[in-house]
Amino acid sequence: MSMLEGSPWLIAHKSMLAVNKPFKVSLYCNDYVLWKDASGNINALQNACPHMGAMLSEGWCQQKEDKTSVVVCPFHALEFDSEGCTVLPGSKKKTLPQLEPLQLIIQGDFIWTYGGKSAKQTIPNILNEIAAKYKFIGCGADTSVKTDLISMLLNMHDYNHQNGTHRALFQIQEVNFEKFIDNGHHSHAYYHMPTKAANLVEKIKNPGLLLMPKVLKAHLENYFPSLIIFHGEVDMGKVAQIYVFIPESITHTRTYVMLFGLSKNPLFKAFEQMSLDLAKIVVEQDSDILGKIYPNIPQKIKLNNEVGMDWVRRNFDNYPLVVEPNLSKS
Repeated sequence: MSMLEGSPWLIAHKSMLAVNKPFKVSLYCNDYVLWKDASGNINALQNACPHMGAMLSEGWCQQKEDKTSVVVCPFHALEFDSEGCTVLPGSKKKTLPQLEPLQLIIQGDFIWTYGGKSAKQTIPNILNEIAAKYKFIGCGADTSVKTDLISMLLNMHDYNHQNGTHRALFQIQEVNFEKFIDNGHHSHAYYHMPTKAANLVEKIKNPGLLLMPKVLKAHLENYFPSLIIFHGEVDMGKVAQIYVFIPESITHTRTYVMLFGLSKNPLFKAFEQMSLDLAKIVVEQDSDILGKIYPNIPQKIKLNNEVGMDWVRRNFDNYPLVVEPNLSKS
C-alpha cells in the first residue's frame, strides 16, 4: 500500500512543542523524537536509543549552558545531541553519530519533512500566506487513526458524509454541491448545507449548534495529499481551519487541526475555543466511522458529488504525476 513517499508532510506546528520536552512523531513506519530547545531550535532524531532500544520520547531533555539541549534516554540516561552523538559513561569523549537526524524544513512555525525520501512535490505556500493574514489560534484534535492513508483521504473528501457521520453534530439536512475546481494537486470545493433549526434545549446539549447558521456554506481548499483548508466566515470574523494528514504506517494515519482567525468582534474569542472543540468532535466522529468500514468492499453504488473522492483516487493512483488536470465541475 502506497504512503506517497516524496510528499512533504507537516509533522507539527511549533506550538505543539513545549521547550525541552520530547515529542514523538511517526512517519513511513519510523518513529522520531522532536524537541525544541530554549533558543527555539527544533531537533529530530530516530526515537530508539541505540543501546537497548528505549523510546527517547519517553525520556527528558537536558539544557546546556549555551541553551541548546540534548534528549536523554529514560533507561540509562544516555544523552543524545541534535546530531545523534552521545558521550559514553567514563569516556568523556563524544561518539560518532549513533542516530540519524530527521531532516526538517522549517517555515515560520510550520515543521515539514520528506521523511528521508527524495522530494517529488514542493511544499505549498498557502500556510505561510494564511499565517501572514490571520492570527494563529491553536492546534487540536491530534489523533492517530487506525486507517490507511487512502481511506482517510477518501473520507475527508467525501462531501456526502456530512449529513451521515456528522448529522447529530451539525444537524445537516442535505448537501447541495455547487462546483469543484481541479488544478491537479490543488483543488477547491464549494457547497452549502441547510441545517435543522435547533431549540434552546438542543443548543445547551450540543453547544456546537450555536455556531451553525441556517445554511452552512463551505469552501474547502485542498492540497494533495496532506492539507484540507476550510475557509469560513461568520458575523464575528473569518476562520481558516486546516486539517493535516500524515501517514504514520500502512495501517495508521495521523491527523490534527490548526485554526487561524481574523476577528471582527470581541465575542470572536469565545468562538475560537468552540471551533477547536468542534474540530475535535469532527475528528473523533471520522475516526469512529473509519473503524466501522469493511475494507476492500467493491463500490457498487456511486452517489452524486463524489468528485472530491475521484480527485483523491486519480492523484493517489498516479502520484507524483498529475493526469487529467483541470476537470472543474459545477
